[in-house]
Amino acid sequence: MTGFGIIGCGMIARFHARAIREVRGARLVACTSSRWASAEGFAREFECRAYPTLAEMLQDPRLDVVTICTPSGAHMEPCLAAARAGKHVIVEKPLEVTLKRCDRMIRACEDHGVVLATIFPSRFHAAAQQLKCAMEQERFGRLTLGDAEVKWFRTQAYYDQGEWRGTWLLDGGGALMNQAIHTVDLLLWLMGPVASVTAHTALLAHERIEVEDTAVATLRFENGALGVIQASTAVHPGFLKRVAIHGSGGSAILEEESLVAWAFAKKRKSDDTILAEGKKGTTRGGGAADPSDIGHQAHRALFENVLRGLRRPNELVIDGREGRRSVELILAIYAAAASGREIRLPLRRDPQRPPKHPVPDVI
Repeated sequence: MTGFGIIGCGMIARFHARAIREVRGARLVACTSSRWASAEGFAREFECRAYPTLAEMLQDPRLDVVTICTPSGAHMEPCLAAARAGKHVIVEKPLEVTLKRCDRMIRACEDHGVVLATIFPSRFHAAAQQLKCAMEQERFGRLTLGDAEVKWFRTQAYYDQGEWRGTWLLDGGGALMNQAIHTVDLLLWLMGPVASVTAHTALLAHERIEVEDTAVATLRFENGALGVIQASTAVHPGFLKRVAIHGSGGSAILEEESLVAWAFAKKRKSDDTILAEGKKGTTRGGGAADPSDIGHQAHRALFENVLRGLRRPNELVIDGREGRRSVELILAIYAAAASGREIRLPLRRDPQRPPKHPVPDVI
């Protein structure tokens, strides 16, 4: 039995806990939070042991894997501590908010011989897997366009609820880094690496935050295809996220968990069935207007993959280096928007973006 511990006991930690409970061979044994009342309540709800500090939790001999559910810019420190303690690490998206911090996490886990995985459950939806299979079979022909849309809505109260939200230091960005990164990861996974970006970002409908609530980027992929990313938390009432893949031989559109388009020049007998089954995927709002309106089934599939990866590392789908890719692209988009120039990838260093707030106690 593989023992899991959760760092940070907020909303997203509950999705992790529900997924772990459903994974064969996994057991949630511990949790910790900077707020003792949160840890105690979480432990009662999920029948695990609450620890007042991370250091104490890492000494639990039942603990094999930790999942980090702290704010984005507070992922590195608990990751380094867990790696030093010989614990495998699963990190909520994004991996971290700067490349330097991502790289420190990756090196630490490699140096200590532990697995580092990133939470991108959207890859595990059946419809997304169908798109990936079609891509690998080269059914799209010459790739021409790859688009990602995340047109969501967040109230001002959402940003006002926590001092870390909407800050460069701990959120790492706005609609792109926090909300759209799942879809950015899907686009990269399907279309391949990006060669260069241009972009605009803006704060249009919210107050008292440092980051963007609306962003548009144009992409040139290494394979020659072009693309667009649109992201916002200022589109009422909020719509399901979309990824569209187009080529000279076919097109497919993924809306949240559903296939809404599946058309290829060289039609196969299975295509009608794939589209019919794919349309059944969406069952929730996907977080378009409510951050809690998501399921945990894809998280469960991801945790199952991590358990396989502990035994056979080549089976791990989203390791730390995979998690780093979307962070790098989003940072390049921010740099392009700030400079008004086309930014080429890979980035040589983190864009200059001085934090404005001290780091609160947020573990």
